[in-house]
Amino acid sequence: MALSEFDLIRRYFADGFCGRNDVILGIGDDCALLQVPAGQELAVTIDTLVEGVHFFPGADPGSLGHKAMAVNLSDLAAMGATPAWATLALTLPGSNPDWLQAFSRGIGDLSRRHQVQLIGGDTTRGGLTITLQLHGFVEPGRALRRDGARAGDLIGVTGTLGDAGLALLALSGQYGVIDALEWVRRRLERPEPRVAAGRSLIGLAHAAIDISDGLLADLGHICERSGTGATLQLARLPLSPPVERYLAERGDWSMPLSAGDDYELCFSVPPRAQRAVEGAIRASGCAISWIGTIEQAPGIRCLLPDGGTLDVAAAGYEHF
Repeated sequence: MALSEFDLIRRYFADGFCGRNDVILGIGDDCALLQVPAGQELAVTIDTLVEGVHFFPGADPGSLGHKAMAVNLSDLAAMGATPAWATLALTLPGSNPDWLQAFSRGIGDLSRRHQVQLIGGDTTRGGLTITLQLHGFVEPGRALRRDGARAGDLIGVTGTLGDAGLALLALSGQYGVIDALEWVRRRLERPEPRVAAGRSLIGLAHAAIDISDGLLADLGHICERSGTGATLQLARLPLSPPVERYLAERGDWSMPLSAGDDYELCFSVPPRAQRAVEGAIRASGCAISWIGTIEQAPGIRCLLPDGGTLDVAAAGYEHF
């Protein structure tokens, strides 16, 4: 028997998520009622995942739930915000109980880890589309932004780059079978948002962004908003062994620079704060790499390991 819309909400989304004292009224009414803590600003972000655009048809529902939450948490991480509340708009071709159970578990497991309460949303019938809005808190005037980079800043990134892009190439048949496929596939389908790392950058970094559309595109947003440029030392890019092997075989630097879906943080830091940032990022459980400098001259220049210059015409992912 098919579930009604309200049965679906009650069974899979009304319970099983963390509760918060700042939620006065959550799921079950026309609106949620929320209390923003005193002395905090509200940070709000929203992302949509569409079948056939952001994920393959038939993708694992648990991974979809995880990723829908993770990409929004990554946006909050880039601002240095602490996650709090979520709303979910879910468009489904049908009410498959097994699919819904796995999806609910995927989104719920990550939400509990980061103390996010699901407070409402909407369900409707149609092509599979997942829209999640996340709310978080940050101290007034302390949010990390894209427009604060200054000439002379060091450019840092967390984690490794290009793993999700390599998985996408392999899964779409554009790259042969690789021994680390399951590992890079997990990086694509279940990214780990760098929330603690983002919080640790408050008061130290001049600017920050999460790497969702590719390093070149997202660093370009920082440079554009800050009225600066940058030089990258490609030999310093943090690359996993599978991506290093791919580069050795194909020499395709555009993949780790532009493929996207890394969900690492990119940030600019004054040299005087370098050691403090290294300690803070590592204490948050992340690796950190210094990959270049912010410069006054506009544009992004990429220096190859042999001293040559890479043509950086390739941009990151765009929908239109």
